[in-house]
Amino acid sequence: MDNKRTRLYLLRHGETENYDGEFVFSGHVDLDVTKNGEEQLALQAERLKGKPIKRVYASDLQRSYKGAKAIAAPLSVDVVQDARFKEICSGRWDGLTYSQVAERYPEECELRYKDLVNFRIKEGGENLLDAKMRAMAALSDIVNKHPGEEIALVAHGGINRVILSETLGLDLNNILRLEQDFGCLNIIEFYDSTALVRLINLKPSF
Repeated sequence: MDNKRTRLYLLRHGETENYDGEFVFSGHVDLDVTKNGEEQLALQAERLKGKPIKRVYASDLQRSYKGAKAIAAPLSVDVVQDARFKEICSGRWDGLTYSQVAERYPEECELRYKDLVNFRIKEGGENLLDAKMRAMAALSDIVNKHPGEEIALVAHGGINRVILSETLGLDLNNILRLEQDFGCLNIIEFYDSTALVRLINLKPSF
């Protein structure tokens, strides 16, 4: 393994204002975070403040950008937004809880969980292959910009799962077996010909 590596601190944004204990398909809805969500990223910022992070990346959704700013502030580094890191679009399910989806669109719900990788929700929804193509292209771009350096990315639960699944060589059909709590931290190291996942889903507490 080449000793020259790029280390990525991959985080999920903090708790969102639409969260009430039940899973919500937030997708491309541009939500703010709660006070608890702000505190979650503040705790991770404290954890990372001594790291030689050169730049922090985010999607173009405010829950991601706000988290990225929290990580970047004590490091005095820039935040760069990239729309390719935004959450997987759930089409007409965006903004609905799982129980609301099951009640309104039971047939779609059944079809989706039979084929997570290929199924697209109506009205603009993406499938996992769509999300994989854009997210992994964006990831490759930022890793290649920082050879031998450390960077951070504050993204979303679905996108983080895609990145981790691809890095670990897992089948995307098993994506929901990877937990990504609000404000969690993952660490991935990228080398010339391989990658190493060092940490998954470290919660924002000490």
